[in-house]
Amino acid sequence: MAQKSNDDIKQLPFERAIEELESIVKRLEEGKVPLEESVAIYERGEALKRRCEELLRQAEARVEKITLDATGKPAGTAPLDVE
Repeated sequence: MAQKSNDDIKQLPFERAIEELESIVKRLEEGKVPLEESVAIYERGEALKRRCEELLRQAEARVEKITLDATGKPAGTAPLDVE
């Protein structure tokens, strides 16, 4: 894997970021990566982890629960209870 600048991470969608993070974890767990490269891909993995967490927080903020009327039919939405 060619070393990429971490600047591109800010543009990655969640699915791509998590896929690359999983790939990095697998490579590091195998233990066949030279030390210098291990450090570099570990740092990229940390940046990918932060990107995934950021995207999950954004998604969570947008989630709404469906409210039901007296008959149990959907009546609208309300903000997600965050506790």
